[in-house]
Amino acid sequence: QVQLVESGGGLVQAGGSLRLSCAASGSIINAMGWYRQAPGKQRELVAAITSGGSTNYADSVKGRFTISRDNAKNTVCLQMNSLKPEDTAVYYCNAVRITGYGQFDYWGQGTQVTVSS
Repeated sequence: QVQLVESGGGLVQAGGSLRLSCAASGSIINAMGWYRQAPGKQRELVAAITSGGSTNYADSVKGRFTISRDNAKNTVCLQMNSLKPEDTAVYYCNAVRITGYGQFDYWGQGTQVTVSS
């Protein structure tokens, strides 16, 4: 089993910055990332990073958000700069384990990010 503990988030004015952190306990993790879900919208990928350091970003956050990872500590961080009101959402940490039995996804409890205009 994998448990994810998130920290960070909160209220910030447009143009400001926030940093989200997520620590995973348990088994070896392959990819980690952040998703978000705004009211009335589907959950969407924000950024992801593999154990090898390859990253993937949503077009809407490229150049503003940076994902990083510490494999030794099984932690992932999301540095969010130049925040916009449309970034307001609940952000969820995600961890992926790939085993001989298939791929398993794990989720954090979510942390609210609110950007005021």
